[in-house]
Amino acid sequence: MTSWDISPFEPDGLRVAPLRPPVLPEPKRHGEDPANCDVCRARDDGIWFNERWRLARVTGVGVPLVLMLYSRDHYDMADLSDEMAAELGVLTTHIVRHVQALPHISRAHVYRIGDGAAHLHIWFFARPEGQAQLYGSWMPVWDDLLPEYPADVADADAGAVADALVTSYGGRRSATDEQMHV
Repeated sequence: MTSWDISPFEPDGLRVAPLRPPVLPEPKRHGEDPANCDVCRARDDGIWFNERWRLARVTGVGVPLVLMLYSRDHYDMADLSDEMAAELGVLTTHIVRHVQALPHISRAHVYRIGDGAAHLHIWFFARPEGQAQLYGSWMPVWDDLLPEYPADVADADAGAVADALVTSYGGRRSATDEQMHV
């Protein structure tokens, strides 16, 4: 993969680490016990909310915008009812549309990696327009390598996405605001 044009590394600059033997049983993920889940404690933190979901901006990133969608209650992907799974699909599509509608963004990459935490979280990475080197699977690596993107611009973009989501999907901008748009 380092020979790909999108790699952040020179082709001859990396060595493959040896594969370690399996560890069984696997270590517990953060939040396996909902009583010790930081994501559950932060259920009212974010930029957009409805009764089941919340959207938050991840700070300190290198790409223009990284958002995280969480279930407000403690679920993992396999725990979702069919109704919540369908809602997740539609909500994900709305978020992608709104991220890609930002004037300086070409794509919204969506990732679900469930090894670090037991509480469902979906990542949305905004790829800046014209930055073809940030295509594809290397984007999260580039994000860690790039200098921090200006917070004021990311805050404005996150607000625009959240406002558009309220209009297109419903929900509200505050966890405590009783007004819900349908």
